[in-house]
Amino acid sequence: MSSTGSATPARVHRLPLVGALRLGRPSDVWFKPALSVVAAVAPPSLLLVALGRLDLAAYTMAGSLCALYAHNRPYAARAKVLAWVILGMLGGLAVALVAASLTRDAVVLVTVGALLAAVQKAVCDATRVGPPAHVILTFVSSATLFVPQTLGQVPGHLALAAGAGAWAWLVGMAPAPLRPHGPERRATAQALDAAAAYAAAAARGGEGAAGARSAAYAAVHAAWQTLLAAGTTRPSTTRGALERLVVRAEVALAAPTDADPTLLHTWARAVRGTGRIPRTGDPRRAGEGVRRDEESLRGAGDDLRRGNADTRRVDDGPRPTADAPRQRPGGLRGVGHAVPLDDDSRPVGDRSRPRAGGPLREVRGVRRVGGDSLPVDAGPPPMGDGPQRTGKVPPATGDLPRAERDELLGVDAERDVPPRPLWTRLERLRPVALRTALGCALAGYAALALGAERPYWALVTAASLYQANVTLTWSRAVQRVVGNVVGVLLFAAVTPVAQLGPLALMLCILACNFGAEALIGRNYWLGSVCVTPLALLVTELPGYQPTGELVTGRVVDTLVGALVGFAAAVAVTDRRAGRRVERALTAVHRAREHAARLVAGPAATPAALEAARRGLAAAVVDLRATADAAAGEWWQRALPQERVVLAEQAAHRTLAATVRRQGLLPDPGTSTHTHTEGASP
Repeated sequence: MSSTGSATPARVHRLPLVGALRLGRPSDVWFKPALSVVAAVAPPSLLLVALGRLDLAAYTMAGSLCALYAHNRPYAARAKVLAWVILGMLGGLAVALVAASLTRDAVVLVTVGALLAAVQKAVCDATRVGPPAHVILTFVSSATLFVPQTLGQVPGHLALAAGAGAWAWLVGMAPAPLRPHGPERRATAQALDAAAAYAAAAARGGEGAAGARSAAYAAVHAAWQTLLAAGTTRPSTTRGALERLVVRAEVALAAPTDADPTLLHTWARAVRGTGRIPRTGDPRRAGEGVRRDEESLRGAGDDLRRGNADTRRVDDGPRPTADAPRQRPGGLRGVGHAVPLDDDSRPVGDRSRPRAGGPLREVRGVRRVGGDSLPVDAGPPPMGDGPQRTGKVPPATGDLPRAERDELLGVDAERDVPPRPLWTRLERLRPVALRTALGCALAGYAALALGAERPYWALVTAASLYQANVTLTWSRAVQRVVGNVVGVLLFAAVTPVAQLGPLALMLCILACNFGAEALIGRNYWLGSVCVTPLALLVTELPGYQPTGELVTGRVVDTLVGALVGFAAAVAVTDRRAGRRVERALTAVHRAREHAARLVAGPAATPAALEAARRGLAAAVVDLRATADAAAGEWWQRALPQERVVLAEQAAHRTLAATVRRQGLLPDPGTSTHTHTEGASP
């Protein structure tokens, strides 16, 4: 097969300078890690100040810095991630302390540090832990490698780190009672904002729409993963409200020209706040209208038989009818009246319990069988073995409202997509792990050759560079060098203040911690400006070395680490990047064919459509990430960029068709009426 139409020719890779230093917008929650790290660092450090043992601050700092992790995870998942991060930190610290106790050979210590850095990099990337990923763990283990130790001191130092880590875990979990759904709300808001950005870009036209679409699908996929990571299999009002908002974002992606970006942004702002979640209604019920409970069905029986029943959605807003002024069955009133909400924050008339033994009813193309609502052309009721995987409502959930049953189907659809095994994910990271091990080792050896007594800074600099490809690694090298050079100048400026006493030193450390986390979201180099003096204050200042020597040594170590580390990234090629793109293309093709067959088939169940749609969306997100990562690699064959674009376009068309097949697209003009969801913050 000719590659003319399927692959782009190899191109010259530009190495950006100014672009790598351009500042971005701060994170929505920049203050959370900044305040968390201050709250985690201050008590243990101030206790050491009171005890006159500030020389042990490096060990308590190792545990306290774990508070930087997992701020984007739901609290159930955050508890586990923080625990694993603390254990990983303690494991790396234990290896470093034991090695420092057994040998003072700098070459051996550099080798141990390089291997630790490679393992930490691979595991953090494979498990998607971060930010700050492996950098903090590598800094802790590398710095302590060159601190004189004895085996008898190791248990005590590990106990200090473990105690500070336990306190960091409590700090990380502290907001849970006050805002239990905060991470899920932020992920939902990001999905809504990304969908709004795509809708606006699609309206303008141009090349920016494709990038906005990929970003929006990635944000929606991340929102579903966050909702799933909440760890609850029991439906809740808040989670159901957030799920419906994410569905609205999916609807906007399927029909961007019909979406209202302003409304999506409004919902996003409301979700980010502390108030109630906007109630948009479930677009999956757009064709069904308001479903009534048994009492409402009896009250509206005559209307149903005449075909004049009011089948409007609750969130469509009341429409003028002949009997609009009088109260409708189930608590719906005419224009200007409120819609009463029951204990699960849905209109009291919004039920899906038909009369026991009642006849099969069809309302606007929807057939009701028992407690289920199925499209008229959906064929016979599903009869599979697994009720939740086939769309059949299990006995335990048969009395749940339809929206909550749909929510369970959505969770089950996500769980039907098995995660990749850890070893498979690690296999993809072999080039990065090899780059990290080789680059860190060579950087440390080079620093030793230049006369550095403690070459950990060159090792950490090299470890911090490695990104998904060589081009991104170059950008990080530029950011690291600029940030460290400015940072050592800041260190020289604050040293006189820090040397006033232990309390002044600790206040400087706290200020640097806060500044680093507050600024690093704008650009890595800006955060490094505060990270550099922080590291020097923690590891160097208690020894009161001359400031001039420290500044000169750190600048040299930074340049050595950046140059040698980047050279290792160029030398270790990732020639399997093209194969991964081919595999991702195949995965998208198979997922698209599966979804297309379900869309065309008459007997597709809701659970099958949901699983196919989310599986295809996940495959598209993975294809874009894989293609972007491969595009930045050097020394490889030309990539099939045209095939990637065509596959994405076909997949997005199939996703839109799947959304329509599920009945997720609302009627025009019905998305401007919202209520307030009775959900906790």
